[in-house]
Amino acid sequence: MISYRVIPVLLLHEKGLVKTTKFKKPIYVGDPINAIKIFNEKEVDELVFLDIDASKKNRGPDFSLLEQIASECFMPLGYGGGISTIEQVNRIFNIGIEKVIFNSSALSNPKLISEVAKTAGNQSVVVSIDVKKNWLGKKIIYSHSGTKVPKLSLTEFARKMQEFGAGEIIINAVDQDGMMNGYDLELIKEVAEAVEIPVVACGGASNIQNLREAVAMGKASAVAAGSLFVFYGPHKAVLINYPSQDKLKSVFEHESRTNNL
Repeated sequence: MISYRVIPVLLLHEKGLVKTTKFKKPIYVGDPINAIKIFNEKEVDELVFLDIDASKKNRGPDFSLLEQIASECFMPLGYGGGISTIEQVNRIFNIGIEKVIFNSSALSNPKLISEVAKTAGNQSVVVSIDVKKNWLGKKIIYSHSGTKVPKLSLTEFARKMQEFGAGEIIINAVDQDGMMNGYDLELIKEVAEAVEIPVVACGGASNIQNLREAVAMGKASAVAAGSLFVFYGPHKAVLINYPSQDKLKSVFEHESRTNNL
């Protein structure tokens, strides 16, 4: 096994899987259960499911669908979307999902993060921070649910989430989402150097070399992607895929050897 986690991020929309571009224009890419079966066979390190409708529509998680997902999934699983109460969190854990991912609630009710961390442990708590650049290039924390964005800078907010009890942070570059032109390495590095917890890079990967770059230059502890694992080829044909462990190992071992020179 490689030393870095490589995580497919799957977006739930109306019980199906979709892929977005800059968080817009969702394209249907398949059934979540079928995707899980394929990823099981490919020995994926970890899976993340994000319900992109829940917070927007002010509803909770679809527990019926989550039960189906958890029952089929053979690897560690994280879920985010519409989580706003400790009761919902406990139900998610009872279903068999190992990590809860907070996005809108991290903005509106960060004390919930502390509550979960105290009862379930920091390793079970993930905060996903969506970042968008304005026309001046300033990095803004983006809220797709309409939650009021904090006045804190990105690094201040990331450190605050760590203080509240987050055991991991996912940095998702809105401007790179679905573009498949590489990660925002500067963004990832900025956050990774500001906190002491693992940072997961997300948004923009088009090949496994990009994954290595996120670790080597972005200082990410893990890498995540959506389009890379649901599209294939120059015409972006829908195909659930994942590199072999041998291929990933060769790429990341090369990185390790380079760092040790």
